[in-house]
This record gives sequence, structure tokens and C-alpha cells, in this order.
Amino acid sequence: MTFGYKNAANAYKTNSVNYASKEQLLLMLVDGAVKFAEIARQGMIDNQIQKAHNNIIKTQNIFFELIATLDVSAAGEWGSKLMSIYQFIVDRLGQANIKKSIEIMNEVIPLIQEVRDTWYEASKISKVAK
Repeated sequence: MTFGYKNAANAYKTNSVNYASKEQLLLMLVDGAVKFAEIARQGMIDNQIQKAHNNIIKTQNIFFELIATLDVSAAGEWGSKLMSIYQFIVDRLGQANIKKSIEIMNEVIPLIQEVRDTWYEASKISKVAK
């Protein structure tokens, strides 16, 4: 029974990603960034250094993707500011990883959550505008 459930859950996740809109994919990415950053912090707390490292890398990779896909020329001033925020997060995550600093993670996780919340709010506003 469990095997069938896991297959169904994996199929659902795969289909969710394969058939998601760009907006939905963005929201999935920022949700993942929050999740991986929190797992990394917990890894540091638990002295599971490899777990912390792997999840910081996952979080950074999400922000590298966000940086790569942000069209600053089309987004204007807010795009430049968003790019700066993304780069700041990547840099602080790198410092947290090098130092294995829970304090830096405690600083950057709320910022990552704020990025996520902002994108969710923008999604709601765009749905109302349509």
C-alpha cells in the first residue's frame, strides 16, 4: 500500500512541475528556497555539517536560477533592486556555509521568506488584475 502511495505522490510532483505555469514554477522555487534554508539551519544546529552544506547549496542554486531568469532591463528599477537582494542572499548563504553560522542563517532566512511572500502577493495581485 505504501509503495503505491509513494508512486502516486511522485507522479503528482512530477506532473505539478511539468505542467506548471511560469508563475507557479517561480512560487515552487521560492517555497523550496525557504525549505532548504531552514533544513540547512537545522543541520547546523544538529551539527550535521554535510546536510547543512547540501541544503545551502540547493538554496543558492535556486537564487542563481532566479538571478539568471530576471530580466532587469524589462523590470526597471525594481528589477535592479531585486537583483541586489538576490545577490545579497547568495553572498550571505556562502558566508554562512563557510562559517557554519547559525546567526547568518537566522539573518537570511527571514529575507528569503520575505522574497517568497512578496512573490505570492504579486501572484495574487496579477490574478485580480486579469
